[in-house]
Amino acid sequence: MSALGPGPDGVVLPDAATAAPRRSPGVHAQLVVGALLVLVVVALALVSLVWTPYDPVRAVPADRLQGPSGTHWLGTDRFGRDVLSQLMVGARITLYVGVVAVGIGAVVGVPLGVLAGMRGGWPGTLLMRGSDVLLAFPGLLLAIVFGAAFGTGTTTAMVALGIGAIPAFARVARSGTLQVMRTDYVLAARAANRPAWAIAVRHVLPNIAGLVVVQCSVNYALAVLAEAGLSFLGLGTAPPTPSWGRMLQESQQFLGTHDHLAVAPGVAVAVAVLGFNLLGDGLRDVLDPRLKGVR
Repeated sequence: MSALGPGPDGVVLPDAATAAPRRSPGVHAQLVVGALLVLVVVALALVSLVWTPYDPVRAVPADRLQGPSGTHWLGTDRFGRDVLSQLMVGARITLYVGVVAVGIGAVVGVPLGVLAGMRGGWPGTLLMRGSDVLLAFPGLLLAIVFGAAFGTGTTTAMVALGIGAIPAFARVARSGTLQVMRTDYVLAARAANRPAWAIAVRHVLPNIAGLVVVQCSVNYALAVLAEAGLSFLGLGTAPPTPSWGRMLQESQQFLGTHDHLAVAPGVAVAVAVLGFNLLGDGLRDVLDPRLKGVR
């Protein structure tokens, strides 16, 4: 039962601290919409592994700059290449870059954050100050620097974006670890002289897994946008491998005459970024009980 108390007008109201939270229907809606958008992008990438309507890198000059039709659903580019086929292969490259970049950020950042949260004191402070220094260099800037130093390419972009994501994962992991370390079961484990690594594996990591998953989704959206931007600048995936960003860059000179060349990759980038952002927001609301009923 909810505790009751008098309201400002003498009306008995439920105590806000004990009233059952209500979940907004929009919470599940954005989770479902985000998951569906992400599944569309993933489906394009998976299908492209076994089938595309045409060879995405084969130039057919006779078919250049055709509009959408029954033969070429999204038209062709200035070299006569099928836009839909390029879009499908570009989804594969974009998701691949995101997986590796988020993987690097999580594999390095989460252990650093957990270590900083569990140790505390000057070791934890030193680790987080180092993370703050790295935070001053965004992934996009690091990718440009790495491209100038080591040459442009997919691998360079993946590593740079992954390094740029480390501070975000470290901060999230440290924040969650500090909360877990104050719980009674962790205090009991420490009183029983359980080793630090056992506490981290048994208690800390399972309890911050939800936060890490949400951060992965959010950083994936950032990685997709950054990869498209790098390819647009010529610092991402090298031709002739299709990339959404380079498709946008090549379409600039045809804006106003052949708009389909910019619309297709632009919509693809927007759908991917929106999907991962909605998925991250929905997962955050579902996995974090403190946010239930807020929206």
